[in-house]
Amino acid sequence: MIKSDRSFYNWLMTNRNTVSANEIQQFANNAFLDSAFPKQSTNFDDISNYLEENTTYLISMTTFDKAWDIYQADR
Repeated sequence: MIKSDRSFYNWLMTNRNTVSANEIQQFANNAFLDSAFPKQSTNFDDISNYLEENTTYLISMTTFDKAWDIYQADR
């Protein structure tokens, strides 16, 4: 299996769900609406810093950590 170089944002968009059944899907829905989200980044620190400093839609960074772990496992 070839490892994917897709960005975290690209992966996150595969989790969008208009019903928002879980916290990662809600995160994906909100990130979709965030025009400044670092869409090309594959770097944990870059994305984490952006979320901590520039967003209010992520209630807990634990949600990002869970999403990141799944993203890494999918890569």
